Amino acid sequence: MADSAFFCTLSHEGVLAVRGADASKFLQGQLTCNLDYLSDTRASLGARCTQKGRMQSSFRILLEGDGVLLAMASELLEPQLADLKKYAVFSKSKLTDESAAWVRFGIEHGDAALLGLGLELPAETDSVVRNDGLVAIRVSPDRAELWAPADQTDALKGKLSALLAEGELNQWLLGQVRAGLGQVMPGTRELFIPQMLNLQAVGGVSFKKGCYTGQEIVARMQYLGKLKRRLYRLSLQAGELPEPGTPLFSPTHGSAIGEVVLAARAGQNIELLAVLQAEAAEGGDIHLGALEGPALHLLDLPYQLDRDREIQR
Repeated sequence: MADSAFFCTLSHEGVLAVRGADASKFLQGQLTCNLDYLSDTRASLGARCTQKGRMQSSFRILLEGDGVLLAMASELLEPQLADLKKYAVFSKSKLTDESAAWVRFGIEHGDAALLGLGLELPAETDSVVRNDGLVAIRVSPDRAELWAPADQTDALKGKLSALLAEGELNQWLLGQVRAGLGQVMPGTRELFIPQMLNLQAVGGVSFKKGCYTGQEIVARMQYLGKLKRRLYRLSLQAGELPEPGTPLFSPTHGSAIGEVVLAARAGQNIELLAVLQAEAAEGGDIHLGALEGPALHLLDLPYQLDRDREIQR
């Protein structure tokens, strides 16, 4: 097993459940992703937007039992439930917070450990495999989530500990940053449209599914090519870890040109994802928190933006 193999509890997220006969039909008109693409062997990223196309939440969604589960930042569960319930009044679906019913682990370079649990997870991103109540999801190369009923927490953690080192949440978030997977946090709620987080490039937006809340804005941005801000990966020398929503500045612009999306420590440095004005990013002179703040350096993302490919989803 690789030296970097580890597991950790995904304690920063909760689980929103939508169950009932109309669960998928209801959500199809609410979310950016296409629920018709979900199956017992396929999950997806997605987002819930306001009428103006701004993301209230982003999540990973999968089928489970008589409905679907959405994993998102814990602090977003209550406001997201409240908003969705307003639209579910005439739908045969029930929306609840099921965070206490599930335990979720992040696993990196741990396919052998999953195999030991009877979970032979394909390498393709968004693949899902199930066995004896356990669910494994491929979230990016060499990274997977493991979901289980909460009453299996101690037993499952014991099995994982026998095969993998237990890591810290920061290690998992660093892998997420390096995979270029942005996420809505409390400090960035209703700040970004999906394309600003490159969500359309990682399968979280469907342009063929029809109408959903905010769809007109999202589609217009894609087809007219007017997006001036998008997700970038950057690094800076060690200091205080910046919170999501922390502004970034460019001296040549004299004002804020973006915001931090997600940050994690990487040895003596910090790596982060941020939404930046493309023009400012190309200039390369970017600073954290103030015009004279710490300098940031651009890093590569592991995927390319391709409008023609993205609109085929």
